[in-house]
Amino acid sequence: MTENLVPLPELYVSFESAQKLKAEAADLPSWDLSPRQTCDLELLMNGGFHPLKGFLGQADYDSVVDRMRLADGTLWPIPVTLDVSDAFAETIEPGHDIALRDQEGVILATMTVTDKWVPDKAREAEMVFGADDAAHPAVNYLHNAAGRVYLGGPVTGIQPPVHYDFKARRDTPNELRARFRKLGWRRVVAFQTRNPLHRAHQELTFRAAREAQANLLIHPVVGMTKPGDVDHFTRVRCYEAVLDKYPSATTTMSLLNLAMRMAGPREAVWHGIIRRNHGCTHFIVGRDHAGPGKNSQGEDFYGPYDAQELFRKHQDEIGIEMVDFKHMVYVQDRAQYEAADEIEDGATVLNISGTELRRRLREGLEIPDWFSFPEVVSELRRRYPPRSQQGFTVFFTGFSGSGKSTIANALMIKLMEMGDRPVTLLDGDIVRKNLSSELGFSKEHRDLNIRRIGYVASEITKNGGIAICAPIAPYAATRRAVREEIEQYGAFVEVHVATSLEECERRDRKGLYRLAREGKIKEFTGISDPYDVPEAPELRVDTEGVDVDNCAHQVLLKLESMGLIAG
Repeated sequence: MTENLVPLPELYVSFESAQKLKAEAADLPSWDLSPRQTCDLELLMNGGFHPLKGFLGQADYDSVVDRMRLADGTLWPIPVTLDVSDAFAETIEPGHDIALRDQEGVILATMTVTDKWVPDKAREAEMVFGADDAAHPAVNYLHNAAGRVYLGGPVTGIQPPVHYDFKARRDTPNELRARFRKLGWRRVVAFQTRNPLHRAHQELTFRAAREAQANLLIHPVVGMTKPGDVDHFTRVRCYEAVLDKYPSATTTMSLLNLAMRMAGPREAVWHGIIRRNHGCTHFIVGRDHAGPGKNSQGEDFYGPYDAQELFRKHQDEIGIEMVDFKHMVYVQDRAQYEAADEIEDGATVLNISGTELRRRLREGLEIPDWFSFPEVVSELRRRYPPRSQQGFTVFFTGFSGSGKSTIANALMIKLMEMGDRPVTLLDGDIVRKNLSSELGFSKEHRDLNIRRIGYVASEITKNGGIAICAPIAPYAATRRAVREEIEQYGAFVEVHVATSLEECERRDRKGLYRLAREGKIKEFTGISDPYDVPEAPELRVDTEGVDVDNCAHQVLLKLESMGLIAG
């Protein structure tokens, strides 16, 4: 497969042209890219998404959604689109050029807009992810984070996004192809991962390389993965610790700045195309490859081997050979890892699930040597100290007048009395005054206010403190986004103060319900605007007939049962 070593076309212009283009682009309408769009643009420009020349136009998008192919018939399973806001879309028409900037305002590329359309997102979710189910992180992103309008068109690259971390570990497709060429590697098997590597993964990759008679590329994703995943800084330190366990002459590692969609079978095909572009000849597809976990009914989104079946069907066209691997487990009797479906009945099999690993880290319990390497466990313990030493957020939600602020104040005082971590109260009224004084009460502004509270709480949690939040927070999608932001760093404890609307209206200390009933306050939660009742909060408390001290004590007991505070 020597064609895998030939340089790929990139979308960058020369240095001189880039300087000229950057000056011209300063006057163009600008779109500030989201983190996901920045990942996509980098792989468009460096050839990782070859043969794409830019963000998909409408004909290509429709064809990819419906049949996993570009309009010209080329296999391409995932829509790579530039989603923008209504406000920005109104200023742009096909034929316009726009500048694409990173989040610090640096111009990375220009794009000639050829298409502008409003997609059917429910159909995209159904076809690409298998269900329009918000339990899927990419479907949730599609409906609650992505812009409503899509722009398509070719991209002209000016410069790649800047990465300050692990620079020596990052390679473009052409840089990896050149490295393989220099090393004389003709057969290279790639291993895709978004998790730390434990002993089972090492055994799996060893076997894969041996079976394919190939060298091994460990190619972890360090762009966007699934909410709740281990951050990439910790993961890369874990990978570096494990790399010493492989023979250096046969194994290398490179980081891939990909924004995963967790699209299971389609994603496996996409990963194969991307690895082919990076010069690989073989690709490991494991059990439930790129699966997002459970759907709203508590069942897996995809079957365990659906990804392998779809990949096998298209592997000739992808141009890369699949190495399929089953679930690896530890056989105690033989003190070694073996494929789960090859083990005879009666053998003693040991396994630790991801959930169990997280529990052991959280509670400071032993993680046995047969499961992982001491160096990896050490890195994970640094990142995930026992829960009683981590920061966390308590997030009260409920109607105005339900008692959120009163309970939050009582809880703050009880936690400060314990004195083991700094405590910050982010009460709705206090935040409105100090952080969000310019905001009104439209849905957009209320969402923005909750996002600001979530951002501050995530910083407090990240730095080992306790954040107590007490906004109304009426919308489930916004609460979910805040939860995902905070759970990167520590626990998120949602407390639904479930006081009835009638009781809140009866109390009406501020006279707000009366004004809302008279139509003098528009978009008032519970009267003229909806409240999404939390489906599965960590705790539900009712303040009717219960004193404040008792309610705050219920929250303390919950925190103690979760291991967040000492009993």
